[in-house]
Amino acid sequence: MIEARHRLGGTWADTGAREEVRSPADLDRVLGSWPRGGAAEVEAAVAAAGAALAAWRRLPGPERGQRLFEAAQSLEAHRDELAELAAREMGKPIGEARGEAVRAVALFRYYGGEGSRAVGEVIPSQRAGTLQYTVRVPVGVVGVITPWNFPLAIPAWKIAPALAYGNTVVFKPAEWSTLTAHRLVEIVAPHLPDGVLNMVCGTGAEAGEALVRHEGVHAVTFTGSVGVGRRIAEIALARGAKYQLEMGGKNPVIVDADADVELAADLTLSGAMRSAGQKCTATSRAIVLAPVRDAFRDALVRRMRELSVGDPLDPATYLGPVVSRPQYDKVLAAIERGRSEGARLVAGGGPHGGDRRGYFVAPTLFEDVAPSMSLFQEEIFGPVLGLTVARDLDEAISQANAVRYGLSASVFTRRLDVALRCVEELDVGLVRVNEETAGVELQAPFGGVKASSSHSREQGRAAIEFFTHVRTVAIRPS
Repeated sequence: MIEARHRLGGTWADTGAREEVRSPADLDRVLGSWPRGGAAEVEAAVAAAGAALAAWRRLPGPERGQRLFEAAQSLEAHRDELAELAAREMGKPIGEARGEAVRAVALFRYYGGEGSRAVGEVIPSQRAGTLQYTVRVPVGVVGVITPWNFPLAIPAWKIAPALAYGNTVVFKPAEWSTLTAHRLVEIVAPHLPDGVLNMVCGTGAEAGEALVRHEGVHAVTFTGSVGVGRRIAEIALARGAKYQLEMGGKNPVIVDADADVELAADLTLSGAMRSAGQKCTATSRAIVLAPVRDAFRDALVRRMRELSVGDPLDPATYLGPVVSRPQYDKVLAAIERGRSEGARLVAGGGPHGGDRRGYFVAPTLFEDVAPSMSLFQEEIFGPVLGLTVARDLDEAISQANAVRYGLSASVFTRRLDVALRCVEELDVGLVRVNEETAGVELQAPFGGVKASSSHSREQGRAAIEFFTHVRTVAIRPS
């Protein structure tokens, strides 16, 4: 049992009505609870972050980096505990949760190194004797709002760079992963001065809205739904705050006529079904050239029949539950809508496990999915894959681009010209050749285009663009 609390400055606070947390894999199992904070808790957290900002930003970069290295060591010592908690709370299979915990450690280590890297450049001046250069300065107090699907990695890839570049943080985690967030902060905060890392538990409508509206918050970084992201953009823009949004995806794979069909089926299935499809980079559309349609579909079905669905703490489990009742209902409704629109159900298509007391959805495959259907157009965030046939590569690329999202896309081919054309013409932020749509490395920029993103990039050195401002300096002797 974990009784989560707010982190306000250097103290843990327990204010607001408590919300119970149950395992999505076993609804009889209570895991803990968290306090429902709102404007008052946000006010206290922002005040603490503002008070701590001057001293933290003045701390030399290598010293800030050392604090992050120490935090990474502590996270590594607790990584198995964190992985198990994440698996229990949001249903991610333990193997994936362990990988995510390792990534959180690596992110803190990577951004620890940022404290010692160059952050500016010297620019020639047309005036003799004048030194002209740029430096990067922290934006200030950063609001971090994260989703539940990666309860360790996404907070790490926002919080670590924010701190490395001299900002202070107010963290509002998703309701469905608050216990994991609490434990993450509990491990990291002792390595930082009081007020540098704060956390407010609460709903998006209450705590999240208050955080975005607060005049003392200079920037907001958000990962979540398109609707909430647009709301954040409107509020932040109106008051002149910086914002960064990573939102939905409707990610395609293109299977070329000469592709390695077995490899394409393996990685398409992994992209579609791991984490129960609850990834913004999950594969949800397979656009297949006509000559390999049957072979590819049959390879998928064979693999889907072998998937182990069940207890996320069982190392043999491939696919656990979806995170919550609202998500469960949403996924089942999307499946029913697909049937009603005329897509042909090939596998799955409903709850898994009969009267099992958990939010388990059977891995589901549709074919004959037309571009006009909701299965093709709308993000489901569940273990559902739609198969569409294309006559040629022109049509496949056109279909891949024919959605409002533009996060990730994969192409499976043995032909270099096909790969290069897809790199050039797919309207997404991430293109992967003979790879699944998910899984970008932490040192590489991450982000999308169109409705998937505010067009900034996270992770790697690209993170410096959001978490700092460029200041141009000119010095001439008197």
